[in-house]
Amino acid sequence: MESSIVFDKNVVEFVTVSAEYCSFMEQAEQKERKEFVYVLPRLLSLLYLKALMLPETETDFSMNLEEWVTEQDYDTLRAVIAAKLGSADDYLEVFVEEMKYSDTPVLKTISEDLADIYQALKNFVHSYQSGLNEVMAEAVAVCADGFKTYWGQTLVNTLRAVHSVNNQANPEDDAVSSNYSEDLLW
Repeated sequence: MESSIVFDKNVVEFVTVSAEYCSFMEQAEQKERKEFVYVLPRLLSLLYLKALMLPETETDFSMNLEEWVTEQDYDTLRAVIAAKLGSADDYLEVFVEEMKYSDTPVLKTISEDLADIYQALKNFVHSYQSGLNEVMAEAVAVCADGFKTYWGQTLVNTLRAVHSVNNQANPEDDAVSSNYSEDLLW
């Protein structure tokens, strides 16, 4: 059962896109802002689609999977992305629990959201790469559960904010042209 889940076509495709997302985030500092905001919505959309296609899994979440992303890794990535986006990093969020009880908008940052997604996916990819069916199956279940309960919503909220950044009419913000080829993802 475990090997049928971990080598399922949709799981393998999800692992591939997750690894690509992690690699893209790790190379964010070297990317020009235009390229970064051009590729990001495409990568986030593909990641969301592949996560939706994960097979249903059952686990009791009894296995403690190793956390690979350190607090320093997380903070460094968040800071790099925040610097790259500048003032465009902040956005107002309405799909958070606190909004039910507040008249004030909740300020979120794209950089923190992307770092949250990175943390979940990097931990998943590392566990999946163990090659042990039991660990791989648990990693798929944990990641799929995290998608349903947290990082999936974070992804779509962030996608909305990135869409706005990507389509700004402000020439000072270095709006993206369509000069980039589609092969930037791979």
